[in-house]
Amino acid sequence: MAAAEAAALREWAAALREWAAAAARQDAAWRAALAAWAPLLGSLAGLAAQMRAAQRLAWGGSPLGAFGDLRARLWRKQRGAAEALLEQLGSRRAELRAVRDAVGGGAAGVLRLYEERAAELGLAAALRRGPRCPSLAEALEGLQDVERYYRHLYLESKLLLLRVSCDSLADMEALPQSWERILERYKEDFVQDTLLKISLFVDNQRELCCSPGS
Repeated sequence: MAAAEAAALREWAAALREWAAAAARQDAAWRAALAAWAPLLGSLAGLAAQMRAAQRLAWGGSPLGAFGDLRARLWRKQRGAAEALLEQLGSRRAELRAVRDAVGGGAAGVLRLYEERAAELGLAAALRRGPRCPSLAEALEGLQDVERYYRHLYLESKLLLLRVSCDSLADMEALPQSWERILERYKEDFVQDTLLKISLFVDNQRELCCSPGS
């Protein structure tokens, strides 16, 4: 492998190392934010069940009927509690957005560097693998996979909250199940596994300089 190609590989490895370290830190924040969703959604679902029960109650035929404004007061209190829970979920969603933006911005920088210097390496060298080293193309694909993971799951969380309404209590009551179905489509350890693949390139990219055909 020519000196220019080896230098380009080292530069990309350094950029990927910096991005992967930042992504690992961001993933800890992502997991903490996600962990808060289940109990908040569970509280919303429980509140929705209470609100539906209050709607089904025959207020006029019970001793509570003597308190004319009690039903409206209870509804306002429950709606206020739901709005407070949604505000907390909104804060957690903002944390997910911050991770998405940080990881995506860093990924864009690494890809821009590749585009600027891709001609120095060539396609064959970008696809070359070593005994312990994925190719540069595989490392860059992993970077894009991680960025896409955060972007898509964030969008799912946003759309889920946009569908929440006190006018649709049945949907609110089903929030925990809806969230579980979303998470089932996103493997919990996907980011860690992908970052490991990238680290193999970062740590062993010198093999590519000495592999056959280089």
